[in-house]
Amino acid sequence: MDPSLDMWDFSPLISLWINRFYIYLGFAFGFSLWICFQIVIRRQDENSQEKSVSKATQDLMTNGDLSLQEKEVFVSGVKIFYGSQTGTAKGFATILAEAVSSLGLPVAIINLKEYDPDDHLVEEVTSKNVCAFLVATYTDGRPTESAEWFCKWLEEASIDFRFGKTYLKGMRYAVFGLGNSAYASHFNKVGKNVDKWLWMLGAHRLMTRGEGDCDVVKSKHGSIEGDFRAWKTKFISRLQALSKGEKKSCGGNCKKGRCKSNQHSSEEMEAESHTQDRLHQRDTEREKEQQEEKTSLFRNTAKNEASERRAMITPALREALTKQGYQLIGSHSGVKLCRWTKSMLRGRGGCYKHTFYGIESHRCMETTPSLACANKCVFCWRHHTNPVGTEWRWKMDQPEMILKEAIENHQSMIKQFKGVPGVKEERFEEGMTVKHCALSLVGEPIMYPEINRFLKLLHEYKISSFLVTNAQFPAEIRNLKPVTQLYVSVDASTKDSLKKIDRPLFKDFWQRFLDSLKALAAKQQRTVYRLTLVKAWNVDELQAYAELVSLGSPDFIEVKGVTYCGESSASSLTMANVPWHEEVVRFVHELVDLIPGYEIACEHEHSNCLLIAHKKFKIDREWWTWIDYNRFQELIQEYEDSGGSKTFSAEDYMAKTPPWALFGASERGFDPKDTRYQRKNKSKDVSGC
Repeated sequence: MDPSLDMWDFSPLISLWINRFYIYLGFAFGFSLWICFQIVIRRQDENSQEKSVSKATQDLMTNGDLSLQEKEVFVSGVKIFYGSQTGTAKGFATILAEAVSSLGLPVAIINLKEYDPDDHLVEEVTSKNVCAFLVATYTDGRPTESAEWFCKWLEEASIDFRFGKTYLKGMRYAVFGLGNSAYASHFNKVGKNVDKWLWMLGAHRLMTRGEGDCDVVKSKHGSIEGDFRAWKTKFISRLQALSKGEKKSCGGNCKKGRCKSNQHSSEEMEAESHTQDRLHQRDTEREKEQQEEKTSLFRNTAKNEASERRAMITPALREALTKQGYQLIGSHSGVKLCRWTKSMLRGRGGCYKHTFYGIESHRCMETTPSLACANKCVFCWRHHTNPVGTEWRWKMDQPEMILKEAIENHQSMIKQFKGVPGVKEERFEEGMTVKHCALSLVGEPIMYPEINRFLKLLHEYKISSFLVTNAQFPAEIRNLKPVTQLYVSVDASTKDSLKKIDRPLFKDFWQRFLDSLKALAAKQQRTVYRLTLVKAWNVDELQAYAELVSLGSPDFIEVKGVTYCGESSASSLTMANVPWHEEVVRFVHELVDLIPGYEIACEHEHSNCLLIAHKKFKIDREWWTWIDYNRFQELIQEYEDSGGSKTFSAEDYMAKTPPWALFGASERGFDPKDTRYQRKNKSKDVSGC
């Protein structure tokens, strides 16, 4: 053996080689520990970074440094409206305002008595405000005096086609009602109605309506104060969520990005939507029942002739007409406040009769002694909710009672405007005395068997009479005593178009129509043709219209574009059938060229209406289309005193037309004494309204 090898000791290497397995295992274990340690370190770093980013984000949102959300304001403020009789709602409004202020949001408390919804409510569509309504229900389910005008305006707007279903789209609101469940039939009726009417106009309901109950036994929270506190807590929570841009406030039960409270809220809103749908479906079914009731009203008349006469207004009809704003009188009459009456009370202009004939719109009572009609016109303002018939087969009320209650109801509606913002005090006082009566509300007034007695009573009260008939009762027109102005609706000029537009019930409707025009020609007092233009239906019948003018020889011809009154299952009329004012003007020019002896006299652009007058009312190149109402009352008194022997003519009580009312004037028929008001939300064209 080589001696040099003996100098090396290989025993350690041999030992390592023999124990190599344990060495490998130790290295593997150490490497695994190192990997685990690195993973833990990295996770801690990531968590630390997330916390720092989150904190930085919160700081940015708090301090306003380059925050995207800070640039977008979700709630600009809160407006709290209250209608209170005893001060409870006002006190709640103050408490709610303090709670809102604690969130750092601007807040305003508004008494509904001092608020004009016609001018300002639409502003909430784009203001990003949240509106809270605290409204109490007063005697018999009526609103408090301070909220009476607001509720009346809101109700009428909700069913007025000129506003539509999107008028308040974008407005956010919540309602808390104050009531007493001891009066079960109208518990919190005002709160429910305000909630419903806002919703019908397109406003967005933020939360379920709150209902405070003064009855401590039945109150959900032991008192009306407890009910309010519970609602206020929900409202503030909802407000906080909205301020952060959340669609719905979080209940804190979130898991994996899914918010249970959001799910519940969506379910609640969906359920509420379904409830509203069911209510509307119920209303639709009720309307169908009313239609069936009306159509069956005159079936089997021969069988019922000998039976006892029944009231014209059935319970279903009463409900439908009351919902439309009628004040019903007795068993077959009604009165309603015209929107032009409201307009003139506020100095915002009068109707076309003010422009053409000088009536004072704020002193005009729109009524009818007969809600029934012999036509079912496609442009009926009431969507055929009134009864129809060809002769009088109902119980009959006396004219004295009808006139007395009509005036009382009219005055009662005028009284509701006392203290309303914008109403002129002198016109309010004048409006309490009726000076004119438009017998054109709905139906066929001339059907009323005692129409002549009714007219005589009007004149005894020094009230002028404007009577409109649909040209289906020629005998009644011949027997009619003098009126201030007698209208005949000439809705078409041919038999086919009249049948299509007026849809008359009489089989001999065309002959009745022609005979009515002939009867009109025999009248000595003022007579008027009223033409309603329906585009694509009757605007191309110029020559036929000219022939009808020669048949009835009216003193005046009113040509008006049809007014679209909203969708109806009873009519196929749409906005496409409403002519533009320029189209009406062109039609009138072409018609005047075909009827010698007539010229265009006046214009009321806002009503999409023009007046053609006979040249006998043009004296020394000046028009005299207005009426001397005092002179008419003198003449009609002489007529009555003489037993009808002392007659008079239209020229005996005419008055000079002011320059602003004439066709071609820069005012376009708007009285310069008043102020033209343009609605702020002009989302859709309502030509002819």
